[in-house]
Amino acid sequence: MCGHSIKFNFYICTEECKIKNGGVFFLGKFQHKVQIIPLGGLGEIGKNMTVFRYGDDMILIDAGLMFPEDDMLGIDLVIPDITYLVENKDKIKGIFLTHGHEDHIGALPYVMKQIDCPVYGTALTLGILQGRLKENGVGNETLHVVKPGDKINTGAFKLDFIRVNHSIPDAVAIAITTPIGVIIHTGDFKIDHTPVDGQVMEFNKFAEYGDRGVLCLLADSTNAERPGFTPSEKMVGQTFDEEFRYAKHRIIVATFSSNVHRIQQVIDTAVKYDRKVAVIGRSMVNVVNIAKELGYLKVPEGVLIDIDETHNYTPEKVVIITTGSQGEPMSALTRMAMNDHKKVDIMPGDTVIISATPIPGNEKLVSRTIDHLYKLGADVIYEKSNGVHVSGHASQEEIKMMHNLVRPRFFMPVHGEYRHLVKHANLAKSLGMPADHIVIGENGSVIELTKSSITINGKVPAGKVLVDGLGVGDVGNIVLRDRRQLSQDGIMIVVVTVDKESCHVVSGPDIVSRGFVYVREAEDLMDEARDKVQAALDRCEENNVSEWSAIKSTVRDSLGRFLFERTRRRPMILPIIMEI
Repeated sequence: MCGHSIKFNFYICTEECKIKNGGVFFLGKFQHKVQIIPLGGLGEIGKNMTVFRYGDDMILIDAGLMFPEDDMLGIDLVIPDITYLVENKDKIKGIFLTHGHEDHIGALPYVMKQIDCPVYGTALTLGILQGRLKENGVGNETLHVVKPGDKINTGAFKLDFIRVNHSIPDAVAIAITTPIGVIIHTGDFKIDHTPVDGQVMEFNKFAEYGDRGVLCLLADSTNAERPGFTPSEKMVGQTFDEEFRYAKHRIIVATFSSNVHRIQQVIDTAVKYDRKVAVIGRSMVNVVNIAKELGYLKVPEGVLIDIDETHNYTPEKVVIITTGSQGEPMSALTRMAMNDHKKVDIMPGDTVIISATPIPGNEKLVSRTIDHLYKLGADVIYEKSNGVHVSGHASQEEIKMMHNLVRPRFFMPVHGEYRHLVKHANLAKSLGMPADHIVIGENGSVIELTKSSITINGKVPAGKVLVDGLGVGDVGNIVLRDRRQLSQDGIMIVVVTVDKESCHVVSGPDIVSRGFVYVREAEDLMDEARDKVQAALDRCEENNVSEWSAIKSTVRDSLGRFLFERTRRRPMILPIIMEI
């Protein structure tokens, strides 16, 4: 050791040596900066993923997915681009998870196939993750359970897990001690003074870090536009009590499968009014079984019954908990509403409680489901004003409280669309933080943090990788563009058979149309289209054009112009030339 000491008891040398910090040892030349690199979760809701890098040591906080937007036709899931992680996979010391929602763990089955490193999370988080890994054929040997209060030393980082409240149990924030200072990542959080499980957020831990000094705060911005406080989850339980008390028939409750606290309140209320509970929907059944096994869901003996057993009880003695609160086409509630479910038919007098707020983009699906439920005679309770749902994210006053507890020197808003990030930044300014101490990043931005500054310095590859069936990343913008064109104007296939020797047309052109016009009612148009193709082929023959690509291009251009002039539509035109 050279003996040159600096703050936090670091010892540095001009050559490679060990650097000591509270029992954590680092090997390598001393670095004066930490890089924070968001690969997802900024400017969007979902696919949260953030890299923290110090020298050659990297850790990853969360690895989530997002669900496809309306124009992503046929796409199942969207995950972050992990090119940067794969290029640096030998430097990654671990993946640390804040909670078990899909937008924070959903990409892990795909990440873990390419990156081999330890994965840390709380018991329920890893319990839910194991089910996802099994579905994707990924082993769980690298999973490690942690709990609030645990500390993990890895590479240049020391991580401390702090309990927070959210719409799923076992959610944590993470305090990351680095050689230049402490960074706190809140994960998703709200401040609930009366949580269903009695586990209140650890205010004291945040305050202790605030007293010692926090270099940078990364905080949830989802509800940064909403004034006031987010109501307690227990408020939903009071609404359930009122609805259950007056319901005269069967009750069906649709909610997110991961909202174990909500499920617990449904079960507690069902017990109070002497009703049996059945669970339906694959993800709901899986989460309920995992939560029961791990002790996060308390179900008295004999209350939970199989869906097939509900016929043994009168309707006023049954509660069904189901998926489908977002109107997903294949979900259990939607199939019930469409009279397409194998085991449950909606009957007049049923009370259906949709205990969720539509995710932006799902409003039409949810409205359609509600309309069908009403047509079948159900009483549907779905408006947020009825108290059937509360958010799991902090509103403005709770966000301010987090800032005042932590009192960070620098701040970076995360988890939200761009307007949410801006609103959160403005809240920080209103609390007295200088504008040049705040950074609003984008996915792929390299945010460099030192003891005296925070700046954006460079970019790494970042974006969206589309998952379609078993294909990961094989569908891109060009394929999506083709799908949109097919969905809007259809396709026309032109088939021509030519002689291999003379290149003369032997048969055709034949035209097949799908999604463009109803052929039987547009015979004149199809005959004219055939004539246009024949004329294009004749021109190619007169000009001695023999390259198939040139012939196809001529046919496509000629037919495309004609169809647009006649119909103002642009179907995809696919010429096929066969030789004999």
